[in-house]
Amino acid sequence: MKSLSILLIDDDEIERIKFQKVCTDINFPCSVVEAINGEQALIFLNRIENTFNIIVLDLHMPKMNGLELLEKLKSNIKFKNTPIIIMSNSEDDSELKKCYDYGICGYFTKPAEFTKYSKKVKSVLKYWKQNELIS
Repeated sequence: MKSLSILLIDDDEIERIKFQKVCTDINFPCSVVEAINGEQALIFLNRIENTFNIIVLDLHMPKMNGLELLEKLKSNIKFKNTPIIIMSNSEDDSELKKCYDYGICGYFTKPAEFTKYSKKVKSVLKYWKQNELIS
């Protein structure tokens, strides 16, 4: 089974740990690279030769927030077709609309309860692993 390559961008260390724990708990074949904000992610993405199967992105981060990064990624031919999933605590309808206008592939809120959080992350990972566009 091929490993799914994921870029996780979230400034909250606990959220990054939770995401990694879900991947480990379900023994999901994936490689997760972490960035703590949009600025760091953009620098990293522009330095790396490899591409990611998906990007999981938080919206509210310091330096460069998720919407700013999303705009830059979707205007760059190198990343334009990379699936981006927003994982955020924001339930602001105007932010959500902007995200979909930029071309995100999905959005989910981060539940505080780990069991619910785990279920959401598992669903997202399984969907993208089975997606025919990922080889």
